[in-house]
Amino acid sequence: MTRVRRIVRVAGTVAVGVGLVALVYAGLVIARTTAPALVHVATAPMPARSDVSVPRRPLVAGESLGQIQIERIGLRAQIREGEDAAVLRGGAGHLADTAWIGDGGNVALAGHRDTVFRSLRKIQPGDVIEIVTADRSVRYLVAEATVVPPNDLTVLEPSASSTLTLITCHPFTFIGSAPNRFVVRAHEIGPAR
Repeated sequence: MTRVRRIVRVAGTVAVGVGLVALVYAGLVIARTTAPALVHVATAPMPARSDVSVPRRPLVAGESLGQIQIERIGLRAQIREGEDAAVLRGGAGHLADTAWIGDGGNVALAGHRDTVFRSLRKIQPGDVIEIVTADRSVRYLVAEATVVPPNDLTVLEPSASSTLTLITCHPFTFIGSAPNRFVVRAHEIGPAR
């Protein structure tokens, strides 16, 4: 009987240790995806708006661009330029070959389904997405959410109107490399109030 108790005790200790490691990891992921964005957006100066179009400077890989917010589903995350692993660990990544806020056209953002874009599984047509940058805040209305194969790049094509495309892996509960992509398409409805 003592051997069985020893095995149970060791198994219990291992289970508690694994649980603590998972808890610490989850805390680090949450801290990395929310805290930097709140500090950057809150402290960024808001320049005066004008009707004169000023050419935008090139975006730099890894640069903090602003924040995405979807109030109904509780999503709030930092947006950075690029889609490499380091960028996506810290929030949503702006796909470099797509438009940016104020350029018109299709702005595309990617994020991991198990961290920053996990709550997208609850998105619905009619939800409002807000993108907050250093010089503006723009709202988009969700038109649709679809699932496409990973080689379907039509969702990244330029558009004549100002649109927003959010991309993450699908299904949300899949373990390992997910076979499809979950795509949210939204249309600009104007500046935030």
